[in-house]
Amino acid sequence: MTPALFDKYPDPGALAQANQAELEPMIFKTGFFRMKAKHLIGMAQAIVREHGGQVPDTIEALCALPGVARKTANVVLGNALGKHVGIVVDTHVTRVSARLGLTTNTDPVKIEQDLMALIPQAGWTRFGNQMIHHGRYICLAKAPDCEHCPLAPVCPSSLVGHAPLRGVDKPQVKPVPLAGARTPASRVAKPRPRS
Repeated sequence: MTPALFDKYPDPGALAQANQAELEPMIFKTGFFRMKAKHLIGMAQAIVREHGGQVPDTIEALCALPGVARKTANVVLGNALGKHVGIVVDTHVTRVSARLGLTTNTDPVKIEQDLMALIPQAGWTRFGNQMIHHGRYICLAKAPDCEHCPLAPVCPSSLVGHAPLRGVDKPQVKPVPLAGARTPASRVAKPRPRS
């Protein structure tokens, strides 16, 4: 989607002049395309009007733009501008951090604060990206692949039986229920008979 979008609208000035009816089909696959198109145009107009056509580099200025909240601001600051001012908290980060016992909060801002207290600031952007990747491909919402998860040995929500790692204690936190998952008993690996 982005190559065609950026080809047609290479800068905020071009996007600020976009026709919403022409923009909508270009972003249709993202979902909520009508509202996103409206916000994209409004955001670009605000960047041109209030920031001289330059993307602002503070979380406050980014969050003041139409359609931009803290998650998007953290993505832009960390990945595009190299400023590690927060941790992206999306649905994947919310789910994975709860399953790993890193937070008991459900509010994204409180989850972000919990994670920021655990991770050194220089690693905030990378950590968020890794959590999103892990949530998209391994720790799925309805069918987590605990059997192939490298974090299963230390995950309090793991559905796979495992031996404790030498020198590493499993965290003493209550596992988070896995929505839609089969019962743990049906997913736990059967112990192999000793020879």
